[in-house]
Amino acid sequence: MAFVMVLSWSRQIYLRFFLDARMDSFLAGHAGAFAAWSGLPRILLYDNLRSAVLERQGDAIRFNPTLLAFAAHHRFEPRPVAVARGNEKGRVERAIRYVRENFFAARKFVDLDDLNAQAALWCAGPAADRPCREEPTITVREAFAREQPSLLALPANPYPCELQLAVKVGKQPYVRFDLNDYTIPHTHVRRVLTVRADPRQVRILDGADLLATHVRSYDRGAQIEIVAHIDALVARKREARHHRGLDHLARAAPASHTLMLRAAERGANLGNITAHLLRLLDRYGAAELQAAIEETLASDAAPHQNPVRLALERRRESRQIPPPVTVNLPEHVRSKDTLVTPHRLDIYDQITGGTDELA
Repeated sequence: MAFVMVLSWSRQIYLRFFLDARMDSFLAGHAGAFAAWSGLPRILLYDNLRSAVLERQGDAIRFNPTLLAFAAHHRFEPRPVAVARGNEKGRVERAIRYVRENFFAARKFVDLDDLNAQAALWCAGPAADRPCREEPTITVREAFAREQPSLLALPANPYPCELQLAVKVGKQPYVRFDLNDYTIPHTHVRRVLTVRADPRQVRILDGADLLATHVRSYDRGAQIEIVAHIDALVARKREARHHRGLDHLARAAPASHTLMLRAAERGANLGNITAHLLRLLDRYGAAELQAAIEETLASDAAPHQNPVRLALERRRESRQIPPPVTVNLPEHVRSKDTLVTPHRLDIYDQITGGTDELA
């Protein structure tokens, strides 16, 4: 979207380009023009575009409430032009035609920032050096120097022109905004958060607390991630798996709780011990694991999975039981014993038409 604002007397032009025509871009264009001119007009004329006028019935006008709030903050009067009254918006239409013919035609640029940088130089250069329409003996630059002191002063605090909306987060730590997903801390899932976005960044807040700041993406279906968010989620899932494993062990072999407490006192890797004990539980069963852990605790052996494994092996050998070896067969071997229901032989007569003659 090309945003063009022109002062009525001096014809000073402000030009800026955006990637969309949303309300936040519309207001950001205003704020950019006011900053470039170090002031603003007392009255702004608008064509009856949706960003300014939501509904109009004759002289009854319903303004966009966001524009009204912006105008109240800057103390200017928004005024729509009359319908089908071309003389009231001729200045803007001539300025747009001037931009199209003298700036945009055959211009090359790398990206949006480059285009806006060129637009700023053009507004301060060739566009300002053209003759002023009200006084052809002076330039637009000289006319603006006379007009600028009569502009309203800028407010002390800038108006927040960011796009703001509430988003509902599901069970995944991502916020969907503008067809892209942005990460948030996993501690804030299943909540309603606030997204504040400007052309360069996306901020995600929980009330007044800032949760994340991302570079804004204009792709579709992209995942914009902060590494710390992903690492924290992975650590949380690893911790959850560890606690689930401990609970499973404690239910199957209650003596494992005492073994893990002694291992923790020695500073052992509890996650590694838990994983090995769970594999021993699958191979030997709960009763054998419980007995082996009790034997380990009663001895002077270290609270570790290796003494437990050796105790399990001694118990197995004493009973002359073969080792519990897990055999992973390939798919074609595992499926060879699949039950297949044969067809009845009488259906073949139906296929051949009920005759025994050979073709």
